[in-house]
Amino acid sequence: MLYSMRKSAGFTLIEIMLVISILAIIMVLGFPNFIRARLNANETAAVHTVRSLSTALESYRSAQSPDSYPALLTDLSGASPSYIDAAWTNGQKQGYQFTYTRVSTNQFTLTAVPVTTNLTGNRGFFVDETGIIRVGTDNTGIAIE
Repeated sequence: MLYSMRKSAGFTLIEIMLVISILAIIMVLGFPNFIRARLNANETAAVHTVRSLSTALESYRSAQSPDSYPALLTDLSGASPSYIDAAWTNGQKQGYQFTYTRVSTNQFTLTAVPVTTNLTGNRGFFVDETGIIRVGTDNTGIAIE
């Protein structure tokens, strides 16, 4: 008696479960790296935004007579031509909250803090009229929360 073997099309349940298990292991191992990469990207973007805003504030000040920083960040986007994009004046960008304060006509502070610590960022940033970006502290050395 001759038996013919019939080839079946498709995958067995064990093959499918093995593939799903391997994919799950890869995802579990890669997830912390994904979170770390997102935190680093948000912090890098925050530093660049602080630097750009500081430069825009200095450009605005030098164009005024007498020299003066703007009262609000919206003054930078409302100028013609504008110093920054209007989207930057809402106070949040890529997981960071930006707070601008004009201390006097010749002094300002700008802070960037994570909206959710350990999720959107870990460090805060500070800059004032000196243009020096400080990490994690304000101009007095007090930690930014």
